[in-house]
Amino acid sequence: MGLEEEIEDLREEIAETPYNKATEEHVGRLKAKLAEKKEKLENQSSSGGGQGYAVEKTGDATVALVGFPSVGKSTLINAITNADSETGAYEFTTLDVNPGMLQYRGANVQILDVPGLIEGAAGGRGGGKEVLSVVRTADLVVFLLSVFEIDQYERLREELYLNKIRLDAEPPNISVRKTHKDGIRVTMGDSVSLDEGTVKSVLREHGFVNAAVTIPHDLTIDELIDGVMDNRVYLPSMVAVNKADLIDEEYLPTVEAELREHGLDPEEVTFISAEEELGLDGLKDRIWDTLGLIRIYMDKPGRGVDYEEPLVLREGDTVADACEKLGGEFEDRFRFARVSGPSAKHDDQQVGTGHELADEDVLRLVTRK
Repeated sequence: MGLEEEIEDLREEIAETPYNKATEEHVGRLKAKLAEKKEKLENQSSSGGGQGYAVEKTGDATVALVGFPSVGKSTLINAITNADSETGAYEFTTLDVNPGMLQYRGANVQILDVPGLIEGAAGGRGGGKEVLSVVRTADLVVFLLSVFEIDQYERLREELYLNKIRLDAEPPNISVRKTHKDGIRVTMGDSVSLDEGTVKSVLREHGFVNAAVTIPHDLTIDELIDGVMDNRVYLPSMVAVNKADLIDEEYLPTVEAELREHGLDPEEVTFISAEEELGLDGLKDRIWDTLGLIRIYMDKPGRGVDYEEPLVLREGDTVADACEKLGGEFEDRFRFARVSGPSAKHDDQQVGTGHELADEDVLRLVTRK
């Protein structure tokens, strides 16, 4: 029996096994075995070569624009960036990953017009694995849906999930440390509902014989496997609904109801028309906010504050992060910094490298000669 048949058999057994406390360990073992075999099959496929997409990440952040064919991705990227993507009213007009640069609020945000995904992409259909590998390198996933096909959302998310992309979630808070003896020892917090035997079975399926495992918070079997596999990518996402100009106002409640059916809050979805260039400023604002970008205006000796080309960082970044992005002498010769703006207690506050910066701070670095 080949790997593909073994994988299908495991999927069927998991689907047919009722999940409860009595079957938890068995289901955990099956899911762990399935993850291992899928990984093995994927490694075999990738070793056979094949054309991938090599897109160099540039700018302050990278966004992957994801959608099924002919949803309007190329039209949108042409409208908001300097890209020139071939478009047409038929499927598969975007034949390669087409990067464009969105220049917004002083930041350069790379937008990748990813070839239209089709169902089965994670399994390799339509060059899907190569396309999905590009998505894994992004900082944000933007789903572009047609206003007439909201159900595309769940299908797209499933394709990304099958390619180990976890959206809008944090990595499981678990620690697995290999040891030399004593088997698998599990320490779990009071809120953890998984049985200790289930945890041990999952680890054994992944080749652990001796290990110290710590699970402080509750999690599912799938999250446990994600934590053990350690090859998942965790990305934020947002949704834009295109072709909004084609619907009547009376149809809008129907669209909103469909969004809710698929777990989407209409207030958190951006309605646009790429063709008519409507709603694009709102889309740019939401991309900015979801990426968590901030602008830092550098106070340059003898030249004053540069408000035209800010240093673009992420929310939570510190003076040390600013020095690292600037590079060179700023990291090596740093003495202290002076900050004015939202993060400062007063103008020209003297701070060290651990000071957390905020959007539109003014920063002056003082270095050793």
